[in-house]
Amino acid sequence: MNLYTLKSVSKNYGEGDSLVRALKNVDIEIPSGKFVVILGASGSGKSTLLNILGCMDKPTNGKILFEGTDITEYNKRKMTQFRKTTIGFVFQSYNLLPDLSAVENVEISTEMAGLPRKDAEHALALVGLSERARHFPGQLSGGEQQRVSIARAIAKRPKVLLCDEPTGALDFETGIIVLEVLKQIHREQGTSILFVTHNQEIARIADIVIRMRSGEIINVIENSAPLAPSEVKW
Repeated sequence: MNLYTLKSVSKNYGEGDSLVRALKNVDIEIPSGKFVVILGASGSGKSTLLNILGCMDKPTNGKILFEGTDITEYNKRKMTQFRKTTIGFVFQSYNLLPDLSAVENVEISTEMAGLPRKDAEHALALVGLSERARHFPGQLSGGEQQRVSIARAIAKRPKVLLCDEPTGALDFETGIIVLEVLKQIHREQGTSILFVTHNQEIARIADIVIRMRSGEIINVIENSAPLAPSEVKW
């Protein structure tokens, strides 16, 4: 079964002369268990697509099936529940609460999902931050803060991790560390990962690359030999 199936999905903003067609009749099937990169320049529609896949927004037209279920029919309550239990989000900005320690930031996620606190500690261990669990965001580097945000996203055991330019604010060396953490999670946990980026080099680590331009999917490429993060340069 596919993770996502999109049928003629469009997203418009505004109307009349100010109408913006952010997505234009997108049709695609995304299989489960893959590391997928959605690649495109700024304004290509990739972040709009990610927001719709994560039920943070609704399409103007079309259908989105998640494991065969039409999530475009969800009301606000069901969309919230879907995000809470099924989707993990990682953004370019870390969005950590400054007055909470690393582990306390992750515990917010486990508490919302009704999971035990030890799952937060386990998630921090997965991203290599057990020894920094009691540190506050201001005491962590940018890369460490992003790894805390990844731990927060995976602590609730989501089926899919949606990542919107998570390395965009990081230097090359730190970005590689974050990519290695995501690949490890994908490999060891079997979590499906959809990773939005404008960086063509990052696309080389993906199983599948979805290339977008002007709200449309230009092509979909299956990578038979994905590179390790340590093998890419930009």
